[in-house]
Amino acid sequence: MTVRFVSSTARTAIALAIGAGALFAAATAHAQVVGSGIVNLPIPASTNGLYLNVVTGATNLPAGGTGTTVPGWDINPWSATGLAFFSPSSPTGGAYVISGPSAVSNLAPGSLVGSGSSFGSGTTANVAQWILNSSNNFFGFRFTNEAGGTLHYGWAQLSIGATLTDRTLVQYAFELTPNTAITVVPEPGTYALMGLGLAGLLAARRRLARQA
Repeated sequence: MTVRFVSSTARTAIALAIGAGALFAAATAHAQVVGSGIVNLPIPASTNGLYLNVVTGATNLPAGGTGTTVPGWDINPWSATGLAFFSPSSPTGGAYVISGPSAVSNLAPGSLVGSGSSFGSGTTANVAQWILNSSNNFFGFRFTNEAGGTLHYGWAQLSIGATLTDRTLVQYAFELTPNTAITVVPEPGTYALMGLGLAGLLAARRRLARQA
């Protein structure tokens, strides 16, 4: 699995790449995960909440306006009284992984988000699954890229305080390859660190070989 961390500038290039079908990979059979890194986006306790385009990184913050201020928005956690999730018009059937009618799932790390998942939206009436005073809250989502019309899967992490109205979107990630499932990985940077560690190990072995 390849995890890419991208700046807001690079997200424009990613959007264009998805639209053009150039998916960064020499072999598209391999997973190409785009991670946001730690963003800590506040979710306003309001009827607007947080609108986010996961490809471009555009949001309705800090003003907290409606979704019309965020072209192509993909996810919208909101509510002034609890925690709810509103879906865009596409994909049909809802954007979020659910465990029951109108109940967005709190996914365990290692869960798979893909075509086998059930999707819908969430209301403030289904909130028992969220863990207060914890960042161990993850939801899965899918979105239609507005540039190319392709379907992609992703996940996001929430930090929730003493009440459900005290919440932050910590980070998110999505699969760049269309129609490809993604695994919920709380710290996608782990893969990058593993790669750096392996590179260091190989370099050390080469030095030892030269000394011998």
